Amino acid sequence: MSANAGPRIFSEAYYKRMRDLEAGAWWNAGMRDIAAMLLSKAKLPAAGYMVDAGCGSGQTMSWFLASHPEWQSWGGDIALEGVKAAAATALPVSRADVMNLPLRSSIADLVVSFDVIQHLPLDGGDARALAEFIRVLVPGGYLLLRTNSQSWPRTVDDHANSFRKYEPKMLESRLMESGFEIDYLSRANALLGLAEVSRETKAARKDGKGYHGLLAEARNESALARSVKRGVLRLEGTMIATRMRLPFGRSIVALCHKPRETMGQHKQQATS
Repeated sequence: MSANAGPRIFSEAYYKRMRDLEAGAWWNAGMRDIAAMLLSKAKLPAAGYMVDAGCGSGQTMSWFLASHPEWQSWGGDIALEGVKAAAATALPVSRADVMNLPLRSSIADLVVSFDVIQHLPLDGGDARALAEFIRVLVPGGYLLLRTNSQSWPRTVDDHANSFRKYEPKMLESRLMESGFEIDYLSRANALLGLAEVSRETKAARKDGKGYHGLLAEARNESALARSVKRGVLRLEGTMIATRMRLPFGRSIVALCHKPRETMGQHKQQATS
């Protein structure tokens, strides 16, 4: 592994770095702020069932349950290292493939999936996962999704490592083809994402133009610096929550819902 390469996905080092970032990095805090703003727009029940598809070490589940104590949850991840870390904190998790969730249909009020679909097989893995997400959701249930966005330097699909970045239109098409109705969708991490250009350019020169691992590292920044950077992401979240679509950014966030049954469908089911 070169000096600029990140740890390979699903490795023990990968999840250790992820936990370090989740614990104090401004990006993670700011992205949670954006997620909270979008969830505030959703008509979630006071008590419900949340599924974290690709839960990693479980930090997103812990974050959500802290503000929704009446909810139940389940998380699944293909990587044993992530599941072990989540289980160690007493979270309800299982080793599972997001393209084949071990859940019955129409069980979840909310599915959350952060930075997962870009790592699925490029021959339709994202479509299979989205089909599972909408299957396990109750009618009217929500999907909160985050994934990578094409930016600069542009990244070609990496078939060897099952990795891609999305254009917003491409993700929008995938979601609609899966049956979701889109409430909010935008790029994010626009201004501060410019700082990633140099690092990703160097990684691409050394390791090719595909997947480079988790490049970010936890840094000893001052509280003021972290607060300012988090504030920039919060400002972006405020704009996204008005349905503004940012013109550039290194991530894409989306809040979608599963359509409710029409009256005609309900009558047909009742008489069948």
